This record gives sequence, C-alpha cells and structure tokens, in this order.
Amino acid sequence: MFRPAALFIGLRYTRAKKRNHFISFISAVSMIGIALGVTVLITVLSVMNGFDREIKNRVFSMVSPITISSVNGKVADWPLLQESLKRYKVVKASAPFVTGEVLLHGNGPVQPALLTGVLPLQEKNLTQLPSKMVRGQLTDLRAGEFGIVLGENLAELLDVGLGDKVTVFTPQVSISPAGVIPRAKRFTVVGIFNAGSGFGFDRALGFIQLNDAQKLFGFGDDVTGLHVNVDNVFSAPLFAQQLMNELSESASVSTWADQFGEFFRAVQLEKTMMFIILLLIIAVAAFNLVSTLMMVVSEKEADIAILRTFGATPRMIMQVFMIQGGIVGILGTLLGVIGGITLALNVTTIVNVIEHVFHVQFLSSNVYFVNYLPSEIEWSDVLKISLASLSLSLVATIYPAWSASKTDPVESLRYE
Repeated sequence: MFRPAALFIGLRYTRAKKRNHFISFISAVSMIGIALGVTVLITVLSVMNGFDREIKNRVFSMVSPITISSVNGKVADWPLLQESLKRYKVVKASAPFVTGEVLLHGNGPVQPALLTGVLPLQEKNLTQLPSKMVRGQLTDLRAGEFGIVLGENLAELLDVGLGDKVTVFTPQVSISPAGVIPRAKRFTVVGIFNAGSGFGFDRALGFIQLNDAQKLFGFGDDVTGLHVNVDNVFSAPLFAQQLMNELSESASVSTWADQFGEFFRAVQLEKTMMFIILLLIIAVAAFNLVSTLMMVVSEKEADIAILRTFGATPRMIMQVFMIQGGIVGILGTLLGVIGGITLALNVTTIVNVIEHVFHVQFLSSNVYFVNYLPSEIEWSDVLKISLASLSLSLVATIYPAWSASKTDPVESLRYE
C-alpha cells in the first residue's frame, strides 16, 4: 500500500500551490536544464558520428582492408596465393598489385606520386575507385597501351587532362654511354578520379594497368602483393594475425589499421571526452534538483510529520521525494531526447540554410574533409545519454529524500 501512496503524494507535490511559484520555477529551470543538456549531447555526438562516417567512407573507399606482401618486396606465384585465399569464408575478393614511388612530369612542375598497377576488373571488388572516376573509366587501362589514371588534384598540379602525356620516372636506373640515367616511360592520361579531400588520395595517387606496371618496375611476372577484401573491415586485424600464422615466414601482412588506426582511435577518444564534458551540463542541471527538493522538504515538514504519525515509514517518505525529483528528471530527459533527435536529424539542413542566408561557410572541405555538417544518430548513444541523465537525476534526489525521512514529527508539529 505504501508504494501507491508514495506515488500519489509524490505526484501531488509536483503541483505547487499558488504561494509556491518560486519552487515551481526552480523545478522548471532544472527540467529545462536537463532537456537542453540532453539535446546538446545527442546533437554533438550525432555530428561526431557523421564526421566519423565520412572519414571511414574516405578511407575504406580507397584502402583495402588487408594487404599481403613479402619482406623482399616481390611476391612470386601470386595466382596460387590468390587461389588459396578462397578457402577463407571471410574473404570477399582479392587482387594483385604492383606499386612504387615515382616522379611525374606533365605540362607543369614535376610531382612525386605513388603509382599502383592494378587489374581494373578485379579492383572494383576491393575499393570504390571505379565509382570515384570523374573523367574516363578505370577499365580504360589496358595492357600494353600504357594509360594512366590520376587523382584530380595531381592532374591539376601536372596541368594535364584526358589524352595528355605524362612522363613517369622510376627509381630504377639504366646504364648508357652518357652514364646512369633514371628509367622513364611516357603514359597517356585516360582517366581522372576524385576520392575527396582529407587524406591526400587525389594529390598523391596514380594507377596504371598491372602488366604495364610489371614492365615499368622490372617485376617480370611477380607482383608487390595482394589486396584482400573481407566481410567486416573491423575484423581485418584479427584475420591478418591468422594469415601471419599460416603463411610463410617471408610473408608480410598489414591492414588499414596499421596506417589509419591511430587516427580512428584519436577520433574515438575525442568522442568519449566530448561525452564526458557535455555530461557535466546535465549533471549541473540535475543537481539543481537538490536545492529544489530541499526547499520542498523544508516547506513540507508539517506534512511529513503528519504522515509519520499516520504510520508512514522513513522509506516511504524517501520514496515520495525521490518520485517527485524523478518526475522532473524523466520529463527533462524525455524532452531532451525528442529535441536532440529532432535537431540531429535536421542539423545539416539548418546549417545549410544559415550559410545560404548569411553568405558564410562554416566548414571547408580542405580542413574538415567535407563542406557540410554531417549527422548520424546512433541509438546506442541516445540510450546511454538517457540512462546517464536519469541516473544523475535519481542521485540528486537521494540527499533531500534522506533528509526528509529523518524529520522528527514532534519537533515539526510543536509550533503548529
């Protein structure tokens, strides 16, 4: 019987009398503070999730999850290795590649680049390079024709376009009567891709046909290694360790995490720290409930004493005031969740409208990877924020409720 009575009285106390408007105002402020804190936290984490998504799209669209190479720089009998990878269920596709650092010369200054030889039909199963083409097609790379596909920024620096010639200088040298000269080959630009800003793919990468790359770098029938695509890119490090244990000692296995893992860990750490910092906003609003409930307890001393004389236990008195504070926390959290989800779903549009109206640009793709404000709601974040807000609100009610339960009925009714 005490539970329904505590609930009824707690709900009744949330409706202050006319002479208690100040207490109602403080309760409303606490509720609004909790709602604003939850709204801000959901929105900020959603924006960070959006940036995280865009960064992952940039990386995984151009970088294969796993790379198998050799400590001596060349992999022989790669068709047998490629065939052996098919026995692993997690492997979706694999493809050979030949890569090397070169200098490129077009109509502009000489530019350094990382040149990779690929098989165009197999590359589409590993990366999104074919869909990143803005001019030409990746399949325009044909063996023996010495075509080259360049990043958009690299093509601009070289001042070349489709059909223009580019001279490729490799670290390998040739001996001639004039002395030692670098090996060079003329290529025709057959395509240009745009992988987006942020990681310099457009600035530093070029692609040619695998057979042409083998001739250019003097690999014969060997390759630099195999690129491997798996079902879950985040399980790539674990699978790579398995491959290391099963392949020969001369094999070298690396993953996307070896190159970009620190960057993603830094993003995750930043998100965690932002969650903790913004949670303090909710904590400040939640602990405003302490002062609110202490005033209510002070005002309701006579009521508490009467309830005690009617047989109410200290536990029931605690429940009354914890319910009253909990209602404020629940309503504030609910309003914050609704506001946060609404704002997170529309923040991109809101920012775009502000930029259009005031003719400003808050985000530049040269700095933030994208030129708009991305947002992605993760319901696990919403759940964690809601539970944290409710927990802080509940904790804030403990001391006032405990103080109310310790009220002495005799002292409280002495002067009534």
